[in-house]
Amino acid sequence: MGMRNLFWIIAGVLNLMTFFLHLIGGQIDLVNPMLETALSVEKSSQLVGAWNMVTILLLGTSYILLLAGFGKKYSTNTEMIKLIGYLNLLFCLPFLIAGFYYGLLVPQWIFFLPIGVFTMIGLNKVKKDA
Repeated sequence: MGMRNLFWIIAGVLNLMTFFLHLIGGQIDLVNPMLETALSVEKSSQLVGAWNMVTILLLGTSYILLLAGFGKKYSTNTEMIKLIGYLNLLFCLPFLIAGFYYGLLVPQWIFFLPIGVFTMIGLNKVKKDA
């Protein structure tokens, strides 16, 4: 199909690492302690549902970036790849804003920024090669 795109491969690997950190570390550090609080079952189940939606999104976008990076399926769908890049860049904002607002280090944005940057660099490579 398409040619290999090292930038998308790097973005896909970083995205997959973020997926595993979210799945395992987030469950241990955030979800499990939240479930042990006095928060209502309804609110807890909604937060766990949203948490797992992010987990699914991370896994799905890792799959797409890696397949595209290896020149397989999705490698010519630059609009979808661009959306994934923009989403990862936008995912930085809530963590940066929360960090400034609460005066805390909320470092999750550090995971999303390089995924977005490598995805966008890979898009520029595609444009130059075309």
